[in-house]
This record gives sequence, structure tokens and C-alpha cells, in this order.
Amino acid sequence: MSTTQRTGSSRVYQAPAAIASVSLLGLVSALLGDGVFNAVSWIALGAVPCVVAWAYVFRRRRDRA
Repeated sequence: MSTTQRTGSSRVYQAPAAIASVSLLGLVSALLGDGVFNAVSWIALGAVPCVVAWAYVFRRRRDRA
């Protein structure tokens, strides 16, 4: 396998890994406590659907062009 293929496949998994990490952070912070932890969980868990919606809109625009 060439360096280009390894780099390409690792780039494919960076975004899903980041989304999974943010989701895990949100879930753990929701379980740990109140106050700041709730705010962190709302932000982290709310970011995931926002990223998915942004990617959906961006892809539809790209496909039309």
C-alpha cells in the first residue's frame, strides 16, 4: 500500500472519529454532574446534528454544481 492510500484512508476516518469523540464527551459530561457539565453536554450533543446538517447541505450544493 502506498503512502497516498494510507493517508487517504486515515483522512476518511478523522471526521467520524472526531464526531464520536464529541458525542462521548457530551454523554460522559451529562452523567457526571450538573451546572457546567450540563452546559458542556448540551453543546457537545447539539454540535453533532449541526455538523450532520451542515454536511448534508454542503453535499447537496456540491452535487448540484
